[in-house]
Amino acid sequence: MQPIINSQLPEFKVQAYHNGEFKTITNNNVAGKWAIFFFYPADFTFVCPTELEDMANKYAKFQELDVEVYSVSTDTHFVHKAWHDASETIRKINYPMLADPTGALSRAFGVLIEEDGLAYRGTFLVNPEGRIKITEIHDNGIGRNADELLRKVEAAQFVASHPNEVCPAKWKKGDATLKPSIDLVGKI
Repeated sequence: MQPIINSQLPEFKVQAYHNGEFKTITNNNVAGKWAIFFFYPADFTFVCPTELEDMANKYAKFQELDVEVYSVSTDTHFVHKAWHDASETIRKINYPMLADPTGALSRAFGVLIEEDGLAYRGTFLVNPEGRIKITEIHDNGIGRNADELLRKVEAAQFVASHPNEVCPAKWKKGDATLKPSIDLVGKI
């Protein structure tokens, strides 16, 4: 198994439901930008709407950081629209909802459950160079936290713009960072 961290975003072309329209989204739409791919098992389920609503509630903060959020499930873009129309919770979503009915994108990110045709809860942060910098994969009964993801994005962006510094555990924007050197060895 190859490590996914620092691997290149795969080429893809999928349909999406976004702001009342069907759109085609490709890896070219992501090039040069920070992006989150937020995989979930299926529309019209239980934990999924709570996570997607959590992301919707933080979407403006991700946008302030110039990060686009892409939710992804193996449903079609038609099902995404139907869920959006039927659910007050899902109507809050302003980010693109990617359709992956063939499982190709889920498979490329290593989150497809082949026998079920569904994705695990996988979160991936891609930098502007198209490299995966953060990955988190949960079993499907365990929901994620957008606040923690936001903190991780801020840390990844800080490290990207400050290559000689690293962010310690629980680091938050504005906190002290570390400058790795031999002088720190054994002193932390």
